[in-house]
Amino acid sequence: MNNILVTGGNGQLGSELKEIARNYQDYNFLFTDVKALDITNHTDVKEFIEINNINGIINCAAYTAVDKAESEPELADAINHLAVANFAKISKKLSIKLIHISTDYVFDGKNHKPYDEKDKPNPKSVYGQTKLNGEIALKKINPENAIIIRTSWIYSKFGNNFVKTMLGLAEDRDEISVVSDQIGSPTNAADLAKVILTILPKIKNNNVELFHYSNEGSCSWYDYAVAIYKMRGKKIKIKPINTSGYETKAERPMYSVLKKTKITEMYKLNIPQWKTSLLKSLILD
Repeated sequence: MNNILVTGGNGQLGSELKEIARNYQDYNFLFTDVKALDITNHTDVKEFIEINNINGIINCAAYTAVDKAESEPELADAINHLAVANFAKISKKLSIKLIHISTDYVFDGKNHKPYDEKDKPNPKSVYGQTKLNGEIALKKINPENAIIIRTSWIYSKFGNNFVKTMLGLAEDRDEISVVSDQIGSPTNAADLAKVILTILPKIKNNNVELFHYSNEGSCSWYDYAVAIYKMRGKKIKIKPINTSGYETKAERPMYSVLKKTKITEMYKLNIPQWKTSLLKSLILD
């Protein structure tokens, strides 16, 4: 039996993994949150992994409060960077498979075509920088059978996300404003969870491999909101605004569409279009 540690077990991706875990009988999943396992406590993490005979780690835990990270850089770095380095060291020492989840926010958003794994990162926020620092540390320590999956604009029936925010606003407003000049790809966490468990037994590499994954296609946040309301039959006026008209503490990439050729070819994946997955999610919700 393979004992798999899933950190961030109550987050969007962790919850989706929990939802489908019963379909994977060859694995015994141990889902943890910060109360069960504080990943910034490196000693506790090492002991947990050894006591539970862990031979696979899926690190979904992250500090994801993008704006708040600007005023809490040390905490963001402890979770997004130093904890990842610790997982890498343990994985290398104990020969444990490691899947680490990263983000499109490692890019500055100045591209005009989808980012592939060879494009140079240049984060514009503390969140993006700490996530990149985690990637760099993992690559430097370089445990065998370790991969990084960058993803973008995650949503799920679990947790807080853009889809839920939009639906919530529609309950008590007739008009909202949504940014129309930031372009990316919404990603259904349920789709990503299935991909992770599909490729987990197939991982076999000497050096850390980097992959991009999101649903196919792209849109602005405005387009995304329009699709959500249309699929739910909500009548609400949506006003498109530029990023300059919506101030935030952290700078977001203006364009962060990810190219998925590498992961689709290596693992023979068929990635759904973002609208297809969104409709499926809204129907099942």
